[in-house]
Amino acid sequence: MKIIIINGPNLNLLGVREPDIYGHETFEEFFAYLQQEFPTVTLHYFQSNHEGLLIDKIQETGFSYDGIVLNAGAFTHTSLAIADAISAIRTPVIEVHISNVFAREAFRHHSWLSPNCEGCIIGLGLKGYELAIRYFL
Repeated sequence: MKIIIINGPNLNLLGVREPDIYGHETFEEFFAYLQQEFPTVTLHYFQSNHEGLLIDKIQETGFSYDGIVLNAGAFTHTSLAIADAISAIRTPVIEVHISNVFAREAFRHHSWLSPNCEGCIIGLGLKGYELAIRYFL
């Protein structure tokens, strides 16, 4: 089984960015944990602050991977282009958000991506990524 985690803007700052919301662990540290937790799964990780690069990665992996775990960050609330990319591929996508977006600013309450995703995991911290992988298994 081959799964990719794709993270969007500002998620490269996990561990230092707003630790009261996002925690103190870097994503690289958490990814090492995921690799240990799922030794039989080929896990890949990609992060970009650029919308077009996220779309390129979705298209690149969207026909050959078994699952995509996507946290598009703020692009969740703004990007019709990422939503279109998800709808154009065959690989199922689970949308993940570390924080509970519904307990935050009103503009975060809408996702353009959700209608094109297999499901959403919101507000469970980094555990949401692990749960998404477990779903694919």
